[in-house]
Amino acid sequence: MSHWSEPLTDCPQLTLRQLGLHAGSRVLLDGLSMSIGAGQLWCIVGPNGVGKSTLMGVLAGLRAPDSGAAEVGDVTVTQIAPATLARQRAYLPQAVHDTFSMLVEDAVRIGRHPHLSGWGWGQRDDDRIVDDVIDALDLKPLRGRDVLTLSGGERQRVSLAAALAQQAPLLLLDEPVAHLDLRHQIMVLDLLQRLTRSGRHAVVVIVHDLTLAHRYATHALLMAEDGHALHGPAHEVLTPAQCSHALRTPIISISDGTHTALIPDGNQT
Repeated sequence: MSHWSEPLTDCPQLTLRQLGLHAGSRVLLDGLSMSIGAGQLWCIVGPNGVGKSTLMGVLAGLRAPDSGAAEVGDVTVTQIAPATLARQRAYLPQAVHDTFSMLVEDAVRIGRHPHLSGWGWGQRDDDRIVDDVIDALDLKPLRGRDVLTLSGGERQRVSLAAALAQQAPLLLLDEPVAHLDLRHQIMVLDLLQRLTRSGRHAVVVIVHDLTLAHRYATHALLMAEDGHALHGPAHEVLTPAQCSHALRTPIISISDGTHTALIPDGNQT
């Protein structure tokens, strides 16, 4: 029997080749080429409106780029059959809007849909994986609640649990710690870090907290309003100077000798 943290397929390489994105006449990205592979935790960082979520939609195969290509393995992601793609990557959108009543455990069970057999729901392995993911995301006290009664942070953890229940090796998560309290932010990022360190997953997350990105990311993509983007090992990309330029606000680094924080410079106006 498999565990939810063990993907059912090998982690494919996600490759961007001269990728370009536009919003009307505005250039969001121009000629971005990079690769994302197993054992890597990428953080996408940048100000609002630079195309972070748009890029994540391209990575997930939900839209085509305006130029260039995004490939999973050797195949353009938009050309992969949905059933196959759902076993390779799990995607958490920026916002989840519930339109009907559903129990928490049933919402998590939706993540098992790519693995449905002709017998449908309720296979023993599916039940166990749903139970284990619920425990991992600290949702056990909520499993019998209606999702319409949850807070924003609680609903965010339910959506993340469904994505993890998918058992895909490539996790594309748009602001997974948004709306979460500090304890659950750390819990989620610790969990994602363990998955990548196992060497079986590649994780891409959008975050706004530079300190969390610096602490957890192995690699970073820093996007700026002028369409330029820096990418590479996180400690090389997420420097005060480069973050200050991309975010258009002075950023400084402080350290206690063990951990480093990237914060706005309160002495600057």
